[in-house]
Amino acid sequence: MSTDTVPRTSEPASRAQGPQSRAARFLLLLAVFICAACGLTYELALTALGSYLIGNSVVQTSVVLSVMVFAMGIGSLAAKPLQKRAAGGFALIEGTLALVGGLSVLILYVSFAWLRIYMPAMVVVSFAVGLLIGAEIPLLMTLLQRIRRQEAGSAVADMFAVDYIGALVGGLAFPFLLLPAFGQLQGALVVGAVNATAGVVVVLWIFRHEMRRIVRIGLLAGMTAVLGILGTVYVLADEIEVSARQQLYRDPIVHAETTPYQDIVITRSRAFTGSPDTRLFLNGDLQFSSVDEYRYHEALVHPGLSKNRSSVLILGGGDALALREVLRYDDVEDVTLVDLDPAITRLARDFSPLAALNDKALDDPRVTTVHADAFNWLRDATRRYDAVLIDFPDPDTAALAKLYSVEFYHLLGRVLKPDSQVLVQGGSPFFAPKTYWSIAETMAEAGYTTTPFQVDVPSFGNWGFLLATAGTDAPPPLRLAGDAPPLRFLDGSVLRASTVFPVDRRRQDVRASTLMDPAVLEYTRHEWRNY
Repeated sequence: MSTDTVPRTSEPASRAQGPQSRAARFLLLLAVFICAACGLTYELALTALGSYLIGNSVVQTSVVLSVMVFAMGIGSLAAKPLQKRAAGGFALIEGTLALVGGLSVLILYVSFAWLRIYMPAMVVVSFAVGLLIGAEIPLLMTLLQRIRRQEAGSAVADMFAVDYIGALVGGLAFPFLLLPAFGQLQGALVVGAVNATAGVVVVLWIFRHEMRRIVRIGLLAGMTAVLGILGTVYVLADEIEVSARQQLYRDPIVHAETTPYQDIVITRSRAFTGSPDTRLFLNGDLQFSSVDEYRYHEALVHPGLSKNRSSVLILGGGDALALREVLRYDDVEDVTLVDLDPAITRLARDFSPLAALNDKALDDPRVTTVHADAFNWLRDATRRYDAVLIDFPDPDTAALAKLYSVEFYHLLGRVLKPDSQVLVQGGSPFFAPKTYWSIAETMAEAGYTTTPFQVDVPSFGNWGFLLATAGTDAPPPLRLAGDAPPLRFLDGSVLRASTVFPVDRRRQDVRASTLMDPAVLEYTRHEWRNY
């Protein structure tokens, strides 16, 4: 495709050391820096997307990185014939990488939403991106030597130092700049545009006198076409994303956003009851339906507040629906709500259907909201609470599994008073019995005595909870406070019945979950895979 007019053997002599040589070398190393940052960003975008869509972040990361590293080796070998035409070859590879990497998130999202071939598509895209990244290295080394001949070790040290620094910048820019400012799909497109510009323009500028005019025109035209494609997709990205995302949900989407922590979707439709059905999904998993969420939240909150409740801690539950139930008690003096993602609490406060559902609970002066990882927050917490309610998503990722570990419940003990009660949502005893009983076993290992119980929530099915106290031998009684507010679902007889589990779903012989042995993650992935 491209031919350099100056023979390689004559280039070192024609490029004596001097201001021009230093400037050219600086520009080329700048291109190395930018391309390295772009390359790592593509990797992170692919692993993050897989974690959002499929879960199982360990597997997603392992597959993407292993395939890409393998492909980089193949790409390095495949680039050897291009070393005689290194400048044109590098520009061509960077333009292609910009196109493939920039469109990678869109390709995988479409493959997941419409074609349902996500994993094969992820392997192919990861291989293609890795192949092109690998081809950069030998060509860049050749170009550096053409500008100024060096010892091989010195040239490698210079190039890899800049390459690794670029990777650092790309790795930090992805979560802290690209995701918040552009989101995943548009962020990848922006990176692709930067990649194309840096990879093509810099090389064409440095070696412009060594290429035939038709080659320069062809490479510039190719870069312009790549930027045009990426720009067009950028303009249409929101429409494409909405169309693809809607394929994944039964009801119309009324809000969607991707944060550094998760993918948030809210749908709204008319339910069979005739009332609006607002549903919240995090990473594709249903968190509640407004038609029956009161069943879940009454079970999560009121048995845990049957004793002392002047100070209450809620871990998770950023939608403020559990908080709504807590604030129905006039003798609750203060509530601390700890949720990782500020986007969730912002929606709970400002998105009118959700704010109406939680009765604007976050505006109550008794409430203090903290945005932090609950595990790390507990390590530094000093005050103690009368009651703790734990409303985390199911432990289907490594990040969530640590919140169901022996170590987590040991940390939790630091904020408990001697007679405090803890109530934990434990998933479905029917659909995921090993997960549920593993949580009970984990709490027992950490020194808690539990009373397991289950209720029916139509949008979820059978759902389980655990009422617990620390340092006591007798299981805590499952009851409502004498002054409990009027409830729509729970009463004493429902609670008494909820402690009876059918024969095929009673306590099983399962392992406790720890940070080093996240058994609950293993059980969750295996059990929910069948549904």
